[in-house]
Amino acid sequence: MSRVGVITFPGTLDDVDAARAVRRSGAEAVPLWHGDHDLRGVDAVVVPGGFSYGDYLRAGAIASLAPIMREVVDAAGRGLPVLGICNGFQILCEAHLLPGALVANAGLHFLCRDLILTVENAQTAWTRDYAAGDQLLIPLKSQEGRYVADAATLDEIEGEGRVVFRYRDGAPNGSSRDIAGITNAAGNVVGLMPHPEHATSALTGPSSDGLGLFTSLLAQVAA
Repeated sequence: MSRVGVITFPGTLDDVDAARAVRRSGAEAVPLWHGDHDLRGVDAVVVPGGFSYGDYLRAGAIASLAPIMREVVDAAGRGLPVLGICNGFQILCEAHLLPGALVANAGLHFLCRDLILTVENAQTAWTRDYAAGDQLLIPLKSQEGRYVADAATLDEIEGEGRVVFRYRDGAPNGSSRDIAGITNAAGNVVGLMPHPEHATSALTGPSSDGLGLFTSLLAQVAA
């Protein structure tokens, strides 16, 4: 059975939901603590949402320096699949595993709504169970969810096909080019602002469309 680490930082809110999504996909969820120096031999890592360290300084900035993230950065460089969701996306950007930054939403309001994402890249470790163009109903809930980068970086990730998800009907948070999620050049690290772990069952979420991120990983590990 594949083993997927789920990190908890002080202020993390969605680690339980992320672990549930991992189990629903058929993998074992392995708890990892922010102060750990050991990834416990996991096959992948999820950096979940919440307000790590109270979002002091900048969202994700302090968490990016936690001992466990040093291990994640090193392992990601060796090809370990890593998924960052919401605050986890912020952390991955602050740790320089992904380019750009997440800043305050346009209008400076907290947003909480279900919306449609379009799958742009179905070749990453976390999207192989989708097809390009698939439409996913996924919840969004964030205060600092607006993805920004300089024009050269945006052109680079667009040109290399590294936009993974895009807001179908326009970014409600003002994200550049309606970008909802991106990947690194190798395709093993993915970050997105909406919450696929809240959309793994129609009983408890708006859909089960988010489960594909976690089942995609099982196929990647098996390969």
